[in-house]
Amino acid sequence: MERAEIRIEFVPELHVFVNARRRTGRSAVTTDGSSTLGHVVESLGVPLTEVGGLVVDGAPADTSHVPAAGEEVAVLAVARPQLLAGPPRFLLDVHLGTLARRLRLLGVDAAYESTDIGDPALAARSAAEQRVLLSRDRGLLHRRELWAGAYVYSHRPADQLRDVLSRFAPPLAPWTRCTACNGTLREADKTSVREHLEHGTERSYDVFAQCTACDQVYWRGAHHEQLSGIVTEAVAEFGDGTADGAAPSGPLHTSVAAQRRRPDGAAVGAGPA
Repeated sequence: MERAEIRIEFVPELHVFVNARRRTGRSAVTTDGSSTLGHVVESLGVPLTEVGGLVVDGAPADTSHVPAAGEEVAVLAVARPQLLAGPPRFLLDVHLGTLARRLRLLGVDAAYESTDIGDPALAARSAAEQRVLLSRDRGLLHRRELWAGAYVYSHRPADQLRDVLSRFAPPLAPWTRCTACNGTLREADKTSVREHLEHGTERSYDVFAQCTACDQVYWRGAHHEQLSGIVTEAVAEFGDGTADGAAPSGPLHTSVAAQRRRPDGAAVGAGPA
């Protein structure tokens, strides 16, 4: 095939993925004459998960378009909020544990792999469970088998959370998910969870919730103020305006610190989000 030179421009939101000479307007790219525009964009460093549209000579184009010599290409960022084919459900890679806990704190369905299971397995799980894979690994987001994916732009958990909530606008239901396993919480009375509690906790607290999946017990404990601040800020900006970030009333929505026991009987407290 005859090689073709095109001129391509990336919007500023995508500059993080391309080298410096492609951040100052249109730049020349020589193609092999047979590769699709999607392949060309990816070869320049931009995962297609981050591309919101392609414009060729002023008209919308698909990633399957094969560019011809002389064409002018604009690569656009994903519009926010981004629409999905199904409800917002996420899968986070091993490096995003804090973000996973904060999403769960807000009631967002966020599966998380605490060990490195490898890129093929992560991509396969994304496809099998129809979850958006969140990652800072650009290479992982190039995998074709992904159901959907998104690059997490910041290394700071607070900014990561705002990024995901801004991009996907998932419904928020604070205090309804287990931050440890992503299961749902139910109201629990003290008697039913007594075997999971230390004596000090049993004496000091009366309102409890328990995970329906892993049995971890929650109550309004030492980390409540910090967690409540995260919830309040997120709901104020991205929620429905519910006061103090609370979901519908009920004891399980105010149970926030967690403790569980290891097989040897020692208590283990769940750390802050």
